[in-house]
Amino acid sequence: MLYALHEAAYYAATPMRAAARLTRDWWSSPLNPARNSTLGRSLSAGADLYENVTRRYGKPDWHIDEIRVNGHPVRVRQNVVWESPWCRLVQFDRDMADMRHAGKLQLDPAVLIVAPMSGHYATLLRGTVEAFAPDHAVFITDWKNARDVPMLEGRFDFDDYIDHIQQMLRALGHRAHVVAVCQPGPPVLAAVSLMAEDNDPRRPRTMTFMGSPIDARHSPTVTNKLAEERPFTWFESNMIYTVPAPYPGVGRRVYPGFVQLASFMSMNMERHKDAHRRYFDHLVSGDGDSADKHRAFYDEYLAVMDLTEEFYLQTIDKVFQDYALPKGELLHRDRLVKPAAITDIGLMTVEGELDDISGVGQTQAAHELCANIPAEMKLDYVQDGVGHYGVFNGRRFREEIFPKVSAFIRQCDPDF
Repeated sequence: MLYALHEAAYYAATPMRAAARLTRDWWSSPLNPARNSTLGRSLSAGADLYENVTRRYGKPDWHIDEIRVNGHPVRVRQNVVWESPWCRLVQFDRDMADMRHAGKLQLDPAVLIVAPMSGHYATLLRGTVEAFAPDHAVFITDWKNARDVPMLEGRFDFDDYIDHIQQMLRALGHRAHVVAVCQPGPPVLAAVSLMAEDNDPRRPRTMTFMGSPIDARHSPTVTNKLAEERPFTWFESNMIYTVPAPYPGVGRRVYPGFVQLASFMSMNMERHKDAHRRYFDHLVSGDGDSADKHRAFYDEYLAVMDLTEEFYLQTIDKVFQDYALPKGELLHRDRLVKPAAITDIGLMTVEGELDDISGVGQTQAAHELCANIPAEMKLDYVQDGVGHYGVFNGRRFREEIFPKVSAFIRQCDPDF
């Protein structure tokens, strides 16, 4: 019933949201002579804050229509090059005429960025895409909200995720490079292991894992401890709910995005409260730039998606409780996954010194599992001074992490 109650609460607050918007618009209107008074700014700020806290946050836009290459503007188009009921593979296609004008005449390595399917949309990796796009042909997994997938499309579980990674790598038509950000680490390593064992001609040339729980037993964080301490039945009973009407996926059992969001926010509740207090103060003082930064962050952070019951529970079971991959016990459709089968695929791991979601050592574990990759094709990097999101976003990522990842990709690719 929780999902239905959540929807009911949202719709019940609709009149108040409408009133808040009218209040905000009236007290900020140039036609209101009192709009610049302390009372006017405070009423407008309070109404704006209420409307933003209670509204529905939909899937954000990418807002990547142009990049800079060698100082020149290059137009970018988003093309869907592969699709299933659960995911779209999106290419950020750079305009070739603009690229030639920018002095880029040669082809660039193709990179498949596997975005997390853990509650937020792929747009959370906007900064990652923007960093890669000038020097790489970028493709990214755009996972779909489970509540929008009709029941007729069937289930989506951990094995299906591995299948999707393999199918997308094959769809690229050549040996691309795969970058797994956070949650996808274990299934991506499993997919690559199976392709390597089969000597698949479309297996990737390199794989890069960024803040991924390859072996969650190392440096356990609060998130890891919660998954380990709670019995599996607790997650079944307390985290899974049924999608209500009128969503296309009505009747589907899911781990709702709003439940995950509540869990994340509760870990840093005081920080979020302070952020919204500052937002109110910025509106009252007329600091529009700071208010815009707050909106941009929370427009992304509060936009969440549902995961299927089977994928979520199997991830808890296989990755965070049984540690099946590092223990050599992970099965994909009754076939044992063997990372040691990888011999000619480069491996890079990236971790953040202050990561409080995937602790230092969890991603590095991939090197021990992939024991037969030559040493010259391996690279482990720990970025000092950054937390989880700093591993794939922000200034330190752009200036320190990304150049190392890009150089590693080209080093391991004989075509570049």
